[in-house]
Amino acid sequence: MADFFDEPERAWDEYDWERFLQQQDSKTERYMELFEKYIDDPNRDQIIAREMGWPHLLEPAIEDLEELEIGEEEESDDDDSLRESFESHPLYQSAFSLTVWIDQLFDEVHGVASNPIGVKLASHVAVASAKLAAALSDQESEEIGMTIAYLKRALRAISTAIEAATQLDRDGLVKRPQFEDLLQRLFHVRDSIIVMMGELRAEWRRRYG
Repeated sequence: MADFFDEPERAWDEYDWERFLQQQDSKTERYMELFEKYIDDPNRDQIIAREMGWPHLLEPAIEDLEELEIGEEEESDDDDSLRESFESHPLYQSAFSLTVWIDQLFDEVHGVASNPIGVKLASHVAVASAKLAAALSDQESEEIGMTIAYLKRALRAISTAIEAATQLDRDGLVKRPQFEDLLQRLFHVRDSIIVMMGELRAEWRRRYG
């Protein structure tokens, strides 16, 4: 039987990327726990690096720091172009406009911004925007599976936001016209994500069977 590593490299699908992103989520959660625990420790960065298993960050060499500074300068232009690529996408613009609209709603309705359901609504819309930025940041990428995986995460966040919006209406915390406008905006983002996922899955099947 041929060795696994002798097999031709295959493209990752959305499920491969989902497993990878889940691993990254657990690492991020661990990092945040350590950061909060050692936030006032003068050796915080070294402690976190040791706990996270990042020995290469414990004693960075001078040349490494110089290369990092040069790399940051070179990457700044790339970052600007990536930002422009997703910020100009209609789907991201819809999600971002929704976050702005929710901020305005909270300014109009007293107490909703500090209400746990209001916090849930706003935070998950913000998460959806962040996931969409990640999904749309490189439209020329060959990693269709990665884009779909990020879109799925954005969809989950928007679905949770819809649940929160429904709870706000049920509890009488927003007026009916405000709720209907909010729901229409949420469903627009949700439906757009679903359409894009369908198109990308069709493209995946066309490319890889």
